[in-house]
Amino acid sequence: MSAPELSAAELAGRTGKNAPVVVDVREDWEWEAGHIAESVHIPLTELGPRLGELPGDRPIVVVCRSGARSQMAADAMANAGWDTANLAGGLLAWHAAGLPLESPGHVA
Repeated sequence: MSAPELSAAELAGRTGKNAPVVVDVREDWEWEAGHIAESVHIPLTELGPRLGELPGDRPIVVVCRSGARSQMAADAMANAGWDTANLAGGLLAWHAAGLPLESPGHVA
């Protein structure tokens, strides 16, 4: 099963009590360069053992730099029964859409 993708604009528009939890699976140095506000940082290599830290009652949107790593993670989570999606184009698309980053820096 392949998890669906959301555009940066679609993700930015999902707010309120049913807003998805954004899970950033990039490495520490990437996270520190800039990330989506209120996102949860769990590097891809740690995701499996740390899934229990995520709420099961809200959708999850997984993000990485370009959308490749996060698509793999979102697919695995969807196959395990999670309500998950991938941010199409990753943080590069988020940044290109002019959307804000917390601790902004060069998105690498």
